Amino acid sequence: MGYVENLRKIVGNQPLNLVGVAVAVINENGDLLLQRRNDDQWGVPGGFIELGESTEDAGRREVLEETGLEIGKLNLVGVFSGKQHFVKLPNGDEFYPITIAYISKEIKGGVLKADGQETTEAMFFKPSALPEDLNPLIKNLVKQYFYNNRITGSSIRY
Repeated sequence: MGYVENLRKIVGNQPLNLVGVAVAVINENGDLLLQRRNDDQWGVPGGFIELGESTEDAGRREVLEETGLEIGKLNLVGVFSGKQHFVKLPNGDEFYPITIAYISKEIKGGVLKADGQETTEAMFFKPSALPEDLNPLIKNLVKQYFYNNRITGSSIRY
């Protein structure tokens, strides 16, 4: 059982601040790795940090678990938080995510494959052809990345 599950045993459904990571993996062609989650939205691999785990280690672990790819160096994109990201799950759990977003352009190994639990599909997309049902937080991450790399918004479809 993980940190969040243990914490929920103590506090129940009340709102929490939970720290997690999101990792945008870019391949050698400049395509973005996206995963379709169980809620049918596309997003980037990520999840909550376990006790004592660094954000970088959590990012690498989540990418490997959810997509089968082993990644190397991570570059910080930014931190996303605030009321607009509030989540209430069907089971009643409430939380405010604090998401530390990274980009990795270093795929070290592995075979791209959805884990079948959190990820139902995993594939690379051209920045100009992102799926319509993209998670809103991930839209912000993609905008931030392409803005910082001086790529015009007209080349990206949100």
